[in-house]
Amino acid sequence: MDFAYSEKVKGLRKQLNDFMQRFIYPNEQTYQEQIAASGNPHHHAEIVDELKVKARAEGLWNLFLPDEEYGAGLTNLEYAPLAEIMGRVAWASEVFNCAAPDTGNMEILAQFGTEEQKKTWLEPLLNGEIRSAFAMTEPDVASSDATNIQFSIRREGDEYVLNGRKWWISGAARERCKIFIVMGKTDPNNPDRYRQQSMVLVPRNTPGLTIKRNLPVMGYIDNESHCELLFENVRVPVSNLLGEEGGGFAIAQARLGPGRIHHCMRAIGSASYALELMCQRATSRVAFGKPLAEQGVIQDWIAQSELEIEQARLLTLKAAWMIDTLGKKAAQKEIAMIKIVAPAMLTNVVDRAIQVFGGAGVSDDFPLASMWAHGRTLHLVDGPDEVHKRSLARQVIRQLAQQ
Repeated sequence: MDFAYSEKVKGLRKQLNDFMQRFIYPNEQTYQEQIAASGNPHHHAEIVDELKVKARAEGLWNLFLPDEEYGAGLTNLEYAPLAEIMGRVAWASEVFNCAAPDTGNMEILAQFGTEEQKKTWLEPLLNGEIRSAFAMTEPDVASSDATNIQFSIRREGDEYVLNGRKWWISGAARERCKIFIVMGKTDPNNPDRYRQQSMVLVPRNTPGLTIKRNLPVMGYIDNESHCELLFENVRVPVSNLLGEEGGGFAIAQARLGPGRIHHCMRAIGSASYALELMCQRATSRVAFGKPLAEQGVIQDWIAQSELEIEQARLLTLKAAWMIDTLGKKAAQKEIAMIKIVAPAMLTNVVDRAIQVFGGAGVSDDFPLASMWAHGRTLHLVDGPDEVHKRSLARQVIRQLAQQ
């Protein structure tokens, strides 16, 4: 296992770090001001489009896609340190066209889409012209078990008729979100419960599709948005089927594997940024006659945070290496492990940083409170911790039984 950066990655890391220093960090306030001035919490900040032009001109574009036909041709191991850098600022990934949920949606469109679907939806996504959403989670069932979903996709002649509710659909309230990839049941009576589901492409303006509301996260109205959707006799042509009927569960698994790794990569970047802020605060603030950084408990927090970040980083790199060399199936154990470890690491580090900042840490004058809220959601995103622990425990038991 060799985690050393290739010359290509060294160059891209330098480019990305330089770009972040020149354009992202100096515009964090500009981004917030543009959204606030619009009166729409889901407004597409103009600075993002300005920086997209610069990023694409510098070749910092679609870095997440391993297929050179569509992206940078990087392996997961090569992409990991780049995603970490982008993850330091919540909106930075979009500047490089590497933001979720578009990344996962582009991957499955590239892998399972027809030529017409790729032309209509993948190309504008690759060009950063539109956004997309992935609609799987439902309010009325435990969606951590994807076989539980009850959303109906019924075929009538040359059309599919969709009925049901979805929620926590990220990006749905943004005007640029033009296409939904919707998972539902086309064959609910199939004895194989993993073959009951399919995925269908639903354009935003399709009659019968209603965005009911945006759901706040820990009181925050996220710019990305996380919405509840209502589908009432929504009709789309059969040609909007993604992949094959009954293949929805398999496509979801293909999408979630790399997606989980990307979340973890960005979480490491966010935690690293929080640790830097913690150290800056600790060295600049004096309490009881000496800087906070000289207090033993603060030193313990800083050391523990560095340990947890590095442990998560190494485990994530191992998972990425295994996906690249052995395939996603062989890396299931490691993917489960990082999806458990990374959210805990992020919330722990940010929580300590908030404590060092005192009252300022829970204010919106600094990014820590919103970072913690986002980190807390990662314990649920792409499967809750408990589901991954269940999967991990079963794999450990099987492995030990075979020894």
